[in-house]
Amino acid sequence: MATEYGHGYGHRGGSGFDETGGAGRRHRLPAPLRAPFEARSLREFGYVLLGLPLGILMFTFAVTMVSLGAGLLVTFLGVPVLAAALAGCRGLGSLERARARGLLGVEVAEPEPLRTKKQGAMAWMGALLKSGTSWRHLLYAVVQFPWSVFSFVVAVNFWVYGWALLTYPLWFWVFPMYGGQDGLQLYGDNTHSVYLDNPFEIAVTALVGLLFTMATPWIVRALTSVDGLMVRGLLGPSRLATRVVELESDRGVVVDTAAADLRRIERDLHDGAQARLVALAMDLGLAKEKLAEDPEAAARMVDEAHGEVKTALQELRDLARGIHPAVLTDRGLDAALSAVASRCTVPVRVEVDLAARPAPAIEGIAYFTVSELLQNISKHSRATRATVDVWRVENRLMIQVGDNGVGGAAVTQGSGLAGLTERLDAVDGILVVDSPPAGPTLITAELPWRG
Repeated sequence: MATEYGHGYGHRGGSGFDETGGAGRRHRLPAPLRAPFEARSLREFGYVLLGLPLGILMFTFAVTMVSLGAGLLVTFLGVPVLAAALAGCRGLGSLERARARGLLGVEVAEPEPLRTKKQGAMAWMGALLKSGTSWRHLLYAVVQFPWSVFSFVVAVNFWVYGWALLTYPLWFWVFPMYGGQDGLQLYGDNTHSVYLDNPFEIAVTALVGLLFTMATPWIVRALTSVDGLMVRGLLGPSRLATRVVELESDRGVVVDTAAADLRRIERDLHDGAQARLVALAMDLGLAKEKLAEDPEAAARMVDEAHGEVKTALQELRDLARGIHPAVLTDRGLDAALSAVASRCTVPVRVEVDLAARPAPAIEGIAYFTVSELLQNISKHSRATRATVDVWRVENRLMIQVGDNGVGGAAVTQGSGLAGLTERLDAVDGILVVDSPPAGPTLITAELPWRG
């Protein structure tokens, strides 16, 4: 099962681009030949060129302000100078994020804002000095300068020498006409010199230039990849802040899901059992009035009311099962999922391989996940058989539901699978759908194991 899940996930997670170019577009030139002329290569080279002056600016500002602030710490002036240094580095970090986004396509979220418990300049300076994000911006301003010098030297030398050697057949005549020598001097000392002047040497020089020119975009791309890592690691939000945002989002999903469940329960009670009980009370009232004058009609009405009571009780049992089935609490997932499978319109094979029971919350989510997927199979799949497999892999609870139906299931906005995805994501779970148009469908849910 785990092997099938890994294969399906890898297949579905592909980039969707073929070897001939993005989005299936076929190029006449191979990638090494067209790379020097692509807009992406030019943007990356422009990023490296801009990196040096900006690196000088950031390094000069950071070192000057921090040195000045550290020297003034013996007085009160050192604190605001250091705070101004950190604030300036955060502003320069915003510029760097915009540059990386515009030229490299590197999307980096804004870091967490400053949080101050009080109003005023002192609270603002204290928040700046205590913020790890501010110090990471300062570190970036210091580290980026030597790296920008290295990137600039490497990129410019490869680019200039590559194009100069590639175009050497077009301008070598400058040497004999204006330089007083046969060609570009390759070697020379007091006794002899070597010049690139015959057709073979000129052709070899152009070939070397072609190799340099083709290699330059990939070298620049490797250099800018390091820049991208630095921008993400030092100028983006911290892992803790990212995790806090995720938890806040998950909490909102949980609250919304709970509110939707409450509204559903209220609607089912109002439209179902409550309406039947009201009708039952009215029927019993009429039967009571007819009891003296028409006992037989009263008996029929009581008999009908008895049937309504049974129906109302069945609806209440179904509603209670939808909230949390008793069989799940008493006997666990194996029995509960078998009960769900028995109500499916498609024959279902259920296999639960768990040595212990997970936490009740995880067990409940697993139950409702399988229940929802089996309902989808009954309504939409047109399948003739289905399978449910549940097992544990280290600290994860794995659920796999498959069928041989028509396929085409997808996580789209507003669909049941989208709601399942949000519910699983709220507890750090994932939902992977592998459902090609002709089928079969294999849906894998993964939940954290909490015993």
